[in-house]
Amino acid sequence: MRTVAGPEAGALEARARALAVLRIRSTALAVALLPAAAAVVLLAGSATGSIGGSQDQGWTALRWVVTGGALLVLLLAAAVAAVVVRARPALTPTVPIAEETAPDLYRLVRDLAERLEVPAPSAIALTPDCDSWLEDRTHPAHAHRREHRDRGALAVEETRPARSVRGTGGGPGPATGADRDRILDRPERRPPQAPVLVIGSPFLWWMRVAELRALLAPVVAGTGPSVHPDIAAARRFVRGLDAAVAVAARGRGCEPPSGPASALVAAVRRPAFAFVGWVARLLLRGCRDHAAAMERAVAAAASERAQSVDYGLRIVAQEQVGLAYAGWDRLLTRVALPAWRMGRWPSRLDAGVVAALTELSRRDRLAEGFTSRLSERPACDLLEEPGAMDEATSLLAARLFHGGPPEPGPDWSPVDWGAYPEEVVDRKWRQEAARLNRLLDEREDTHDRVGATPAPSSASAPVPPTLARVIDRLTADAADLPADPPTAPTAPTAALTAVPPASPPGSAWRWPARRPPPPGRTARARRGGGGPAGGCGGDPWIDGFAPAFPLQPPRTGRELLADHVTAMVCCAAVDTAGATPGLDWLDGPALLVGGRRRADLAHPVLSLVEDGDDGPLRAWLGEVGVRPEKPVRLV
Repeated sequence: MRTVAGPEAGALEARARALAVLRIRSTALAVALLPAAAAVVLLAGSATGSIGGSQDQGWTALRWVVTGGALLVLLLAAAVAAVVVRARPALTPTVPIAEETAPDLYRLVRDLAERLEVPAPSAIALTPDCDSWLEDRTHPAHAHRREHRDRGALAVEETRPARSVRGTGGGPGPATGADRDRILDRPERRPPQAPVLVIGSPFLWWMRVAELRALLAPVVAGTGPSVHPDIAAARRFVRGLDAAVAVAARGRGCEPPSGPASALVAAVRRPAFAFVGWVARLLLRGCRDHAAAMERAVAAAASERAQSVDYGLRIVAQEQVGLAYAGWDRLLTRVALPAWRMGRWPSRLDAGVVAALTELSRRDRLAEGFTSRLSERPACDLLEEPGAMDEATSLLAARLFHGGPPEPGPDWSPVDWGAYPEEVVDRKWRQEAARLNRLLDEREDTHDRVGATPAPSSASAPVPPTLARVIDRLTADAADLPADPPTAPTAPTAALTAVPPASPPGSAWRWPARRPPPPGRTARARRGGGGPAGGCGGDPWIDGFAPAFPLQPPRTGRELLADHVTAMVCCAAVDTAGATPGLDWLDGPALLVGGRRRADLAHPVLSLVEDGDDGPLRAWLGEVGVRPEKPVRLV
């Protein structure tokens, strides 16, 4: 017996698992056709006189019951099959790259596929994530998104060359656009298409060309098993079931249109979608283990095949993956998120991750050798217009991780890194300081302390916004608490927690509440549920401005109060001590005193907020030269 080793072993294992998935599909089809087969046997036996007779009432009743049941089962099976076939599988939001805009990148991928002896990917796209994979986009439900494949991103338009298709009217000649799409989308005329290669945009900007080629080798090697008919059919079946679960979940939770027939529509709609979801989940549970084993076998075969291409360099590239992930995470959570909350989105996130990782290599002794890599050719040079691609992926990252309008506008505008300190950091501090003083004014008007002299009216003598006023109020609130303070928050903390953060000034839209996603990966990717109007149609993720992957959980009251007090201190330092707002690539907004960053403000602020001890903060203010009694400028 011949022993099979290497990539062929993984491919054979993947094909065996794919056949197991297809057998489950065939079994489900056989179960659906079994009542129909029984009805055919009874009808044929009755016609030939082999089973019962035309005058036998018992056999006649049995024939009608079996025939009716068969028709009902066929109807339900056809409904489930229609939902599974027509449901749109999850499509990762990406920025498509046309070959005209990145010929060198396409040439690199094709050469890599030729060395690996596998089909080349059909297209290349970028995603704002530190990952790369192959994605099948040949489902007919995705055909209508060819022109606008990724809404919400400043995607570089892909030009579709006109094809000469033999005319639909009987003679040769170019067909119209609709006829051409209809002809080319027929299953019998659609040629096998390789999956799309999705590349993480931070890799293109941080990695060198040789490192990117070594990193993409195992991914591109996966196109070989992906185009196998059995594996492709098994994947389509599993993705269809997953999409059907999401469709059923949305259909059950969707409110029917108002009208006289709404009750009847709801009475039929919800049980129908519940049945479709039950069948889809049952089939998914049956083929789950086989599908997972098939994907593992495909990955093993691709990894084994890619060992012949730049194996040693791939080890170095994998180290850069971890470094890029750390820098990308810090850039999003510490630098980009404050700008997104201000209604601004940094338009050069990928260039920023290079600056963040360079700063990390300067601070960390373990990363000293990484700065020498910057002299080599970066992978982003493979793009004709890296700035346009960076802007597109930056907007897509803002939509994925924070939510927001699909296109730039007056209240959702880009910001360059050079203008970040003035347009984001300074505005953020002054808006938070204004909000803190506004809440103090409201509480002094309505909740004066017992025994204290009533504060004058704000209309007659407005209280100037000073840092000393904030410190005195927090110190007094801490002094009024008992020796063993309860777990309830203090007055400013409760006020900040009760009032939601305001949207950007002049904004006509608001961030929506986050909804829990329905079951299924497709539903999670699409953010199941209605849009702002509560409707059922359309794409909720596109229409609802809701982040698909929130970066951080909601902040607590203590954290909000500490942030606002820090903003008040920074405003006072800028106005009275000559400090300036700055940007730290790893920590976000920074206070610069004498051109150097002061990172020792967190402890004095926490001592004031949590313990009511203003000693450390006053000592810090005296060291920097801040005058807390002077009014600060607010927005």
